[in-house]
Amino acid sequence: MAFTEGGTCGAYTLAAFGDEAGSSLGAQIDALSRNGIRFLEIRNVDGKSVGEMTPAEATEIRKRLADAGISVRSVGSPFGKYDVEQDFGPHFDIFRAGLETANALGAEYIRMFSFFVPAGNAGKYKDEVMRRLGLFAREAEGAGIVLCHENEKGIYGDVPERCAEIHREIPGIKAVFDPANFVQCGVDTLKAWIILGPYVEYMHIKDAKYGGKVVPAGCGDGNVRELLRGFSSGMLTVEPHLTVFDGLAALEKDGGSASVNNGVFATADEAFDCAVNSLKALINEKAEEEVRK
Repeated sequence: MAFTEGGTCGAYTLAAFGDEAGSSLGAQIDALSRNGIRFLEIRNVDGKSVGEMTPAEATEIRKRLADAGISVRSVGSPFGKYDVEQDFGPHFDIFRAGLETANALGAEYIRMFSFFVPAGNAGKYKDEVMRRLGLFAREAEGAGIVLCHENEKGIYGDVPERCAEIHREIPGIKAVFDPANFVQCGVDTLKAWIILGPYVEYMHIKDAKYGGKVVPAGCGDGNVRELLRGFSSGMLTVEPHLTVFDGLAALEKDGGSASVNNGVFATADEAFDCAVNSLKALINEKAEEEVRK
């Protein structure tokens, strides 16, 4: 099954974290274009996090992407990815500025997190986490942006039960389901899907082996093949994490490189293309199964 000119594959709309192919916007455009992907989940450009971009910079990026036939569908922000014991005020100001940036980019979604909490003490911080997320949600609603919470190692919402608490208590926050992150927390992704499926707005396509190593989609313990049967249509963002790339250390609390199969791929482009092709193969497999039924 080929990608259409609109960047769809079967019932899915594909996006990608282009910064895993290259730090420059030009390199990201090249990677998406050669893979037929028309939507970017923007995270870093030229070494600058999207959370640090000004609306003017975002407007210029949007124009350059549009010239290449690419749009920003989601902002892969760092919002909520800091210790819950840090002062919230400055971060909330950055978040509000980020909403302006998201609008300037033309994004529909902002991916965000639910704060790092001390291991074993997540319950102690539930009320404060919910208070902060509620403030995020109200601001985003006013800006016309949909917030999507990603399950991530070490944050309040790192296991499905606490993710579900967030979605039940703050319905305006939807879910980004990341199989690899659940695997790295020792969670069975199929059980997680039973709990979180009703809240999922879109998925990050990243797979991992128990023990932590990230692998191409369908090659790990994330049950990506089976999850695509449950998530039968919608947006899938390719997040390779198959080689070390600029900005990885800033994304992971422990530096990140320990979870990457570095050296398997000669270049970041090669790793990026492998991640896209692995997902495409799973979608093709699913389509063939449906034809046989």
